[in-house]
Amino acid sequence: MKILNRMRTFALGDTGAPMPYDVFFFEAFEEERKELEHFLPDPIRAGFTAATTQEFGIGEAPPAPVISVRTQSLLPDHWAPRLAGILTRSTGYDHIHAYRTRTGADLPCGYLPLYCNRAVAEQAMMMWMALLRRLPRQCAHFSSFHRDGLTGGECAGKTLVVVGVGNIGKEIVDIGRGLRMNVLGVDPVHNLSGLHYMDIQEALPAADVLAVGMNLTAANRNFFGHDRLRALKQGAIFVNTARGELADAAALLDLLESGHLGGVGLDVYDEEPELAVSLREGRSPDSATVRAVLEMSARDDVVCTPHNAFNTLESVRRKSEQSIEQLNHLQRTGQFIWKVPQESDSPERCPESP
Repeated sequence: MKILNRMRTFALGDTGAPMPYDVFFFEAFEEERKELEHFLPDPIRAGFTAATTQEFGIGEAPPAPVISVRTQSLLPDHWAPRLAGILTRSTGYDHIHAYRTRTGADLPCGYLPLYCNRAVAEQAMMMWMALLRRLPRQCAHFSSFHRDGLTGGECAGKTLVVVGVGNIGKEIVDIGRGLRMNVLGVDPVHNLSGLHYMDIQEALPAADVLAVGMNLTAANRNFFGHDRLRALKQGAIFVNTARGELADAAALLDLLESGHLGGVGLDVYDEEPELAVSLREGRSPDSATVRAVLEMSARDDVVCTPHNAFNTLESVRRKSEQSIEQLNHLQRTGQFIWKVPQESDSPERCPESP
């Protein structure tokens, strides 16, 4: 309780009144909130909203000394001196790096590295199988019961390239092997026994399906630009469940329109906060990148999901339990169990995403 009391004292506003909560959860959808409340101990006063920080309304002070977000919230810079900790309920932490760099904030920051590895890998598999079998087009043809133009492909014998063979990438490899695919890995660290690793330049032309499992760093934004995507074989399927900033949306759209790519599956998006808020509010986006994503989403050779790959009953329960473990540890020790590394210490190969 000493750490919790210090957090409450630290959070005193200009009037001397404490903040109404000890921790405030942004982007907490209904099922997640129920699980979080299930694991929360009584001494911790928690507030919840499904909104991002920008949708919630930004005040002079944060609603709690400890803020928990996912990946779509844009934390206000002026909150930094008033915060005692930030917990991102995601395996990716590039947005926390950006906030610390921008504000110079030196405060405990935590993340959840292990809660959804299988869930995200299964979402990637769901996407590439839907695209191989032309599922969006099959569904559209149900009303006429015609089968013209619906002939798809099987997984067995096709080459799956996994770029980023960390915690999630390993699960994607396991699934691909189970489907009797020829699985190749692209990763500077060769730590998965029995997997054939290749350089990216060699792997791209071999891929029937490419699944992205990389984490996002300052050095690999737009890693999959037009030239690299063009190096994929004609008709290849591109699936990204990692970070939207890794792939150029305009290039993906161009290569779909030209017929070079056979399909695209996306669960993550560049400029995702604007995309999410514009869709929820029903307004036209200002960003050309977001407009390219919306144009892709209307195609029957594209599958887009709302950054939902993590969202299974099993992973939401793990996520909620681990979030409360993190907060309990912060309360007891002033630090998180799973700390966001400094950017210079972040491994560039790890598949951190949801």
